[in-house]
Amino acid sequence: MIFNLLQAGTEIISDSTKVELGEKLSELAKMEPSELVATLGESLVKFSLKVVVALLIYALGMFLIKRIKKATNRIFEKRNVEISLRKFLTSIINVLLIILLIVTIIGILGINTTSFAALLASGGVAIGLAVSGTMQNFAGGIMILAFKPFKIGDYIEAQGYAGVVSDISITTTVLKTTDNKAIILPNGSLSNGTINNYSACSKRRVDWKISISYGDDFEKAQKLLLELLNSDKRVLSDPAPVQVVLGEMADSAVVIYARAWVNSGDYWDVYFDYNKKFYEIMPENGFTFPFPQIQIHHS
Repeated sequence: MIFNLLQAGTEIISDSTKVELGEKLSELAKMEPSELVATLGESLVKFSLKVVVALLIYALGMFLIKRIKKATNRIFEKRNVEISLRKFLTSIINVLLIILLIVTIIGILGINTTSFAALLASGGVAIGLAVSGTMQNFAGGIMILAFKPFKIGDYIEAQGYAGVVSDISITTTVLKTTDNKAIILPNGSLSNGTINNYSACSKRRVDWKISISYGDDFEKAQKLLLELLNSDKRVLSDPAPVQVVLGEMADSAVVIYARAWVNSGDYWDVYFDYNKKFYEIMPENGFTFPFPQIQIHHS
């Protein structure tokens, strides 16, 4: 199909060119040598003037395109349009204006713009079919930049990967993982999938599960954990105070749930700090961490 479209555009140009060349050659063949030289000289002068006008139009057009580009950027900045979307829209406007300028110059030079437009349209359709997957990523990029499910600097989890968003382009999003790997995700699938944005809210709840042995004093453990967490300035009382409850009575252990709210930026520091503290303080206060046990009875 793509080949047929391009072939159709080529045929349009070939037919029009053949007719025009045939007419010109017939006229030139009937002329005397002196008349032929004068006609060619006149045509050369006319064409030279067209070239000069075309160059002037090109210079003026490029100057205006640059001014329009700058004005468009200022408008987008005032409206706080996302920088990646701003670059994309500015590029599209720039390309369209340049194409319009080229068509205008071709018309000034006397080339049949109808045939050129037909070829350009055929090529556009062919390119569109060839890059349909890329166009999906374009559409996904526009959706992401317009609705902003995440922004640069957010820590997200999507498509089986997690990391900090380091760049959002019109077709891809780049994540930097905690071990400094760059993961490039296509915006098409990203915009249609589930996104877990850990940075969307300013506060997060830290959850721990601490196992103690059956027979250990739960109320003593509860008091110890509450005092420990409430003494930390990073732990917040709003939206909820520290909570320590008996969460599960598992096969080999009593499982305590401890929950505390912190600012999102403190989440991992608090989580890892208290993993270490729980591991050290619980045994010091007489609590044991049980191992899974299987009892076999002989009959």
